[in-house]
Amino acid sequence: MATPDFILALRERIGHELLWLPGTTAVVLRGDEVLLVRRADTGEWTPVTGICDPGEHPATTAVRECLEETGVRCAVDGLAWVSVTRVFEYPNGDRSQYLDHVFRCRYEAGEAHVGDDESSEVGWFGLETMPPMAPEYVERVRVAVAYDGTTRFEPGAGSVGVGA
Repeated sequence: MATPDFILALRERIGHELLWLPGTTAVVLRGDEVLLVRRADTGEWTPVTGICDPGEHPATTAVRECLEETGVRCAVDGLAWVSVTRVFEYPNGDRSQYLDHVFRCRYEAGEAHVGDDESSEVGWFGLETMPPMAPEYVERVRVAVAYDGTTRFEPGAGSVGVGA
């Protein structure tokens, strides 16, 4: 399901107003390959992304979304990056902004396949031969691949700085 039930319930009350949501990006690595999905709604290639359910830990979200969307079971190695995304405006007028948690994940098991209606394709790609992606997703992959145990923190557009 593309939009979680709790967001649909919120939208009934607030309409298209901006929602601030916790999100995850699971950059799943298998050797020198990365798992990517082609979004059904936009046709863009991205790492696995998702919205945290109420009360769900972001690392749990990353693992859950990966399994649901791709059939691949992964494990989280670490939190590579925390950032604030731009405001997304969807075709129906809904507006959302995300506190994104980029996790470096490792492949554990499963055959990659389209697991739900959010993706039209799923595949493993060499880090040097990824399909064209928006710069923000290329950066998420780059940061996760370079992860050395230190989490990158970065304010979003319009922020005056961390801790401000």
